[in-house]
Amino acid sequence: MNFRTFLCLFVSTSTCTAWSTPSSQCRTDLSVSGPECDRREWFQKSLVFGSALVASSISSTTPASAASVPEPAATVTDKIFVEVKGLPTADASSPTTQSIVIGLFGKDAPKSVDKLKLLMGTGLPAVCKEKEERVLQREQLEANKVYNSCVEGQSSGVNYDYAQIWRIIKDERIDFGSVAGRFIAREYPNWGESSASGLKHDRAGLVSVRKGSNSGFGFTIYPGGSEASTEDLDNNHIIVGQVLEGMDVIEQINKLPVVGTAKVNYKGFSGGSGFQEGPSRACRYGGSQLYCNENKPLQKLTMYRTGLL
Repeated sequence: MNFRTFLCLFVSTSTCTAWSTPSSQCRTDLSVSGPECDRREWFQKSLVFGSALVASSISSTTPASAASVPEPAATVTDKIFVEVKGLPTADASSPTTQSIVIGLFGKDAPKSVDKLKLLMGTGLPAVCKEKEERVLQREQLEANKVYNSCVEGQSSGVNYDYAQIWRIIKDERIDFGSVAGRFIAREYPNWGESSASGLKHDRAGLVSVRKGSNSGFGFTIYPGGSEASTEDLDNNHIIVGQVLEGMDVIEQINKLPVVGTAKVNYKGFSGGSGFQEGPSRACRYGGSQLYCNENKPLQKLTMYRTGLL
């Protein structure tokens, strides 16, 4: 069965006879009905059917996508949302904005969840870091400007307005929350809990924060797909929640191209750590830190809007 015959099964027979009606008869024989002569109508009906077929195909896959979201690993006490702006579209048109809904585990990680809710809402209080001392005058003037700006706005808490997704390591981690420039001079929060919850990164979509005060204001989403990569997350992170809606968005982000990595710990040669715990100011201000842009998405992804549900 060819494509024309297949469509004729779904489009009226009188329309399909247009294929066999000679064009001269259409012009001279007024007894021939309009639809038989108007092949454009046949094409229009065919296109309508094709669009319906595609829409039906998409809708039939939606329940499967929703069903792929694992059950929450713990009791959900609160919900937050993130709207990600900048995701590419299939037809290469303007980037779209997609939403992610996260359920928070307030019973298992109460301190960290409280901080995250403030970052999503009214703002997390954070004092300014000490003013940096630079050798070059030009750099010192820039450091002074950053410090003075921070002090002026210190009464406002840090939030995720226009923060960015700053690192993607495929199948291992997606790091959200490189905060806007007006907040980069603030002291990082100290992420920690009184007791361990025992939760592990055993399913896709789990959300965590890195223990200590060197990881910045952000959080990490485990996209799944690489069980061997969860050791660092399990040992050094606190699981605070799980993606409830929008795993298709996480899967799309996970596949985006990023700045290449040398896969060599050059900083280790001088006794430094080869892993970057948080967004680096060195990348913004032309510092000497090497490879601070590794695994940065080539497409700018902005946390356009966040909040509590």
